[in-house]
Amino acid sequence: MNHLPQYHINPDLFWHDPYPALKKLRETAPIAFVPELRAILISRRADIAKYEKKIDIFSSNQLGGLMTVLMGQNMMRKDGAAHVAECRAIFPSMSPKTVRNRWKSQFIAATSQILKTLAPRGTADLVTDYAMPVSAQALIAITGLNNMGWREMDRVSQGMIDGCSNYQGDPQVTARCNNCTASIDRHIEARLPELQTAPDKSLLSVQMRAGLSDAQTRANIKLAISGGHK
Repeated sequence: MNHLPQYHINPDLFWHDPYPALKKLRETAPIAFVPELRAILISRRADIAKYEKKIDIFSSNQLGGLMTVLMGQNMMRKDGAAHVAECRAIFPSMSPKTVRNRWKSQFIAATSQILKTLAPRGTADLVTDYAMPVSAQALIAITGLNNMGWREMDRVSQGMIDGCSNYQGDPQVTARCNNCTASIDRHIEARLPELQTAPDKSLLSVQMRAGLSDAQTRANIKLAISGGHK
């Protein structure tokens, strides 16, 4: 990192519109250390495609990274055989066949119910009134957390996204993220007894049957929620 050029940003401006800074980075310092983010930014697509494959340099195994610290070490923060093993463990829940035979009908039913609820209103916001609950209900089904309401699913997803991008170290953002992961843990804990006696194709259940540890299972559930909703 010492030999990389440094590029300073205004965090507030970058938050509201990062594209001017990214354009200048591509033109003047396509691989640079940004002190305000405490991160190396690679801003050219060709460089990203080249260097992401060099796991000896840019490993996914980031034990001190925000995602690992806040959510646990999920499969996206592992390389090689460890990553492949967890991919295989969750595949029965995410395979095209499972989506077709199990999840599709649940997606349709949930979406139909949401549309029925909205119909009497005559108007709705496409994102907040329709897309958000539809997405959240899909995640509730796939994860196996059917004891969680869609608004809570939306809240915990956003809270983890905010936490994992909190490079400035705002303590309030970290606290909200911790509150969200704790909520997910409670919902997982409540579902375990039923799934132990009546397993299904949910992400929680297939990981349990595959023999993944409790920490692995919880981290991958949180990964699915943080990346699958927004």
